[in-house]
Amino acid sequence: MTISRRVFLGLSGAAVPFAAGLSGPVPDRWGRLRRRLAGPLLRPGDAGYDDARRGFFAMYDRRPAAVAGCARREDVQACVDFAARQGIPLAARSGGHSYPGYSTVDDGLVADLARLNRIELHEGGRVTIGAGARLGAVYAALAAAGRALPAGTCPTVGIAGLTLGGGLGVLGRKYGLTCDLLESAELVTADGTCHTVSAASRPELFWALRGGGGGNFGIVTSFTFRTVPAPGLTTFDVQFPPAAAATLFAAWQEWQPRMPDELWADLGLGASAANLGGCFVGPRTRLTPLLDTLVRQVGTPLKRAEQERGFVDTMEWFAGCGDLSSTSCRPGWDGGGGGVEQRSYVATSRMLMRPAPDPAAVIAALTANPDTYTIVDGGGGAIARGDSAYAHRSALASFQFTQPVAPGGEAAARREIGRIRDGLGTEFGTTGYINYLDPEMPDWGRAYYGEHLPRLRAIARRYDPGGVFSFPRALIRA
Repeated sequence: MTISRRVFLGLSGAAVPFAAGLSGPVPDRWGRLRRRLAGPLLRPGDAGYDDARRGFFAMYDRRPAAVAGCARREDVQACVDFAARQGIPLAARSGGHSYPGYSTVDDGLVADLARLNRIELHEGGRVTIGAGARLGAVYAALAAAGRALPAGTCPTVGIAGLTLGGGLGVLGRKYGLTCDLLESAELVTADGTCHTVSAASRPELFWALRGGGGGNFGIVTSFTFRTVPAPGLTTFDVQFPPAAAATLFAAWQEWQPRMPDELWADLGLGASAANLGGCFVGPRTRLTPLLDTLVRQVGTPLKRAEQERGFVDTMEWFAGCGDLSSTSCRPGWDGGGGGVEQRSYVATSRMLMRPAPDPAAVIAALTANPDTYTIVDGGGGAIARGDSAYAHRSALASFQFTQPVAPGGEAAARREIGRIRDGLGTEFGTTGYINYLDPEMPDWGRAYYGEHLPRLRAIARRYDPGGVFSFPRALIRA
């Protein structure tokens, strides 16, 4: 796996969006909310406020009216009740990797779920995870018990946003999306009520939570998942000359769907990159001949490496930050004190629903700007066999296009990825991954939710008739 992917790892948002455009409450009413909370309430000028308001993306320098450090479920209920009564924007945050379509106003209340981070293992391989837990801590705790959960690769992404948007990850072809292993969730809805949501209790809402996007139905405070025995894995990193990018993409889009579920592979594509990486659930002896078939089609690589690893070692390798339990894998923002730094780039997505008939034209679009970097993650396998609100089960792959903000600024970066997104839209269709939310995505409701849009919209309106959880890309606005 290349360093470039590690820069753009796991962008699954962990924020529940703001409602839009309303003024804040009378200032002396904040004291009433503060007295209801077990955790702190930080307002502008308070010590710790400037750190608490920050997230993964350095360019989104928002200034909410207050940040509530929720230490228990009742704190979340108090925040929902307060925001509804005062008519102010509300957002819930766990990992803080939210895109701007989620957090576009400054005058709201942030319910910071970072303190709700307990990870409790149960008999039979089940695990209950607080909505504020981040993936690094989740992987470390599960691995210590010999268990695993398919999820993303960035250790600072929150489990909440990842799961609610579906949960693409490196073990997805073998075990499914993160949301496919969800058994139940504790959800605070717009009326302040906490519900246990599962296949047996509110099954329609349970369907919607698994891929319907964070923030549309309420604030989840905890998740209970089934897990799988931690597998032995073999990682691989194959780097080709940049001139081979079109040949690599053409071969890969035919090769990956034919591979066993145990093999997941991605591409890293750019003006100076034509790389293949991924992992295999099993020993190297089974992986090597599968890679050989692709290499023969593409040509001699500049580098080829395969290594057998345990589950937690594999997650650390993808994360590129060493020990998942150390500060090197924790956020350097929001009081995390860790070594994962903020980033400044924009991104968007498309889903590859069928092999592209002109791979060279796709590569030409992706490499026209030397700063654009594209990550192509393989789909299929167990992902295709799942059943939930996630709309793109049949996709061969997801494409994430990234563009650094410097030197031209955010507007210029958005124009560049918009060119790629819209240019490939005629080829890839009206598609996108909700966890790579793009505030300028055309026909965004259909792109993110596909044929599920009417059903999801109806569920959102049923549980939030007053629009407490309203924001620029909310289902109740679709």
